[in-house]
Amino acid sequence: MRYTVPAPIALGDCLVQLFREASGRTRKQMLAGGRVRVNGVPVRLPSSMLEAGDVLEIGAKVAAASAVPAGLRIVHEDRDVIVADKPAGLLTIANEHERRRTAYAYLMSHARARRPPGRVFIVHRLDRLASGLLVFATTPDAKETLQSQFRAHTTERTYLAVVEGAMARSEGTIRTRLLDVEPGPVRETRDPARGRPAVTHWRVLRRGVGHTLLEIRLETGRRNQIRVHLAGLGHPIAGDPMYGSETDPFRRLALHAHVLAFDHPRSGERLRFVSPAPAAFSRLRVASRPADQ
Repeated sequence: MRYTVPAPIALGDCLVQLFREASGRTRKQMLAGGRVRVNGVPVRLPSSMLEAGDVLEIGAKVAAASAVPAGLRIVHEDRDVIVADKPAGLLTIANEHERRRTAYAYLMSHARARRPPGRVFIVHRLDRLASGLLVFATTPDAKETLQSQFRAHTTERTYLAVVEGAMARSEGTIRTRLLDVEPGPVRETRDPARGRPAVTHWRVLRRGVGHTLLEIRLETGRRNQIRVHLAGLGHPIAGDPMYGSETDPFRRLALHAHVLAFDHPRSGERLRFVSPAPAAFSRLRVASRPADQ
């Protein structure tokens, strides 16, 4: 089915008008299954606003998804943003050693296969060795709006990390300045005239045998910030020899971008996404009792 929108309307209301005999559940399934496309882009939020002249299509899932490898999962896509769940080991964007196998390259290929062809723009990055949620913009305006939210610290970014040793306290906040001279490791400094301020909040979720599972909330987003800060506490992230780790129980950096929330750059609606903890993190052997007891 192909329909040209005559006047501004919310997508959910438009579907109600077009499919009056369908149940609310059926319309939700159409959206969740990627069957609803606006100007060639799958849209899954019923609150998304349509404008006069927009072309609404109801059909099969977008074939362009095949451009994305199995390890990289698109969890949300509309005309302005793509939210993806990145596997550990995949770069966000190219470096001098790797140009093709990156989240950016795969999603750019995906966007170019849309009707009409599109683009993606980098908003923020996630360490190659980490896994979890990333948001990409699909227009320059969306990129600027999203990046302004990151600069203003109005986004929500929560990570899960398994660190070495047993944390003495149940929660805390780390405030330091970080020196970032690529491509070397990031370092902490006490010199107020050097580096950039970095703030990390942490909370113990579970104490295990030789390791502790933490929930990390970022207030700033410097390169390697979580890795440097936790190593500075004497509890480096497991699988992170660059910052002093001596164990590798999961054969990967034990850091996962668990929650990502931001205001949609067009509608202003607050969007919040959750990527489940890697199964290996959840199998951390408990030493004695839960952290909050």
